[in-house]
Amino acid sequence: QVQLVESGGGLVQAGGSMRLSCAASGTICSFNAMVWYRQAPGKRRELVATITSGGVTNHADSAKGRFTISTDNPKNAVFLQMNNLKPEDTAVYYCKGVTPMTAYWGQGTQVTVSS
Repeated sequence: QVQLVESGGGLVQAGGSMRLSCAASGTICSFNAMVWYRQAPGKRRELVATITSGGVTNHADSAKGRFTISTDNPKNAVFLQMNNLKPEDTAVYYCKGVTPMTAYWGQGTQVTVSS
């Protein structure tokens, strides 16, 4: 049974920084890619950033220049460094691990940015 557990969320003032972590546990060889999504109240879940097993990254336009995704491959962990946070970044942030056969989701961590 594979589990992804996010941590690092909380309350921060606009302009502040926060680092989210997502750790995988259970029997798994490796992920082809790991992804951060977020979902704000009343909105659809949106992709924030991806990183492949080869280290190739992609960030949504809303995250470029402020967020950075990184990974610790041996530990199947993924991180999201968020700088210059804005109130519109308030959302539940989810990580997803993608394998050739399926994908696994974490339970989410709340990020609230106050103005």
